[in-house]
Amino acid sequence: MESTESGLHYRIHNVGSKERPSLDDTVTVHYKGTRIDGTQFDSSYDRGAPADFPLRGVVSGFAEGLTKIGEGGHITLYIPSDLAYGNNPRPGVIQPGDTLIFECELIKINP
Repeated sequence: MESTESGLHYRIHNVGSKERPSLDDTVTVHYKGTRIDGTQFDSSYDRGAPADFPLRGVVSGFAEGLTKIGEGGHITLYIPSDLAYGNNPRPGVIQPGDTLIFECELIKINP
């Protein structure tokens, strides 16, 4: 497992293409998000379609992690709460202070 200066931990399973998304890009991603205890809170796989996200519009740990891989890449992100939703209460299963885990496949970079 690797870490960044910000505190993001990640494991690259497949690096994908050489081109990496920037924070100014929108990406098409298949993903599953769970809490550290394994409770799933979201999954594009369950919906049967990947999702499009502007990287500036998601939690910072998710955005930073996706800049580590190219199209066709697969990464697991371990996002501490300060790079996710912090101590802010949210509707649903995500609790204040939760570490989030995302399994992500980067399908396409949309500049």
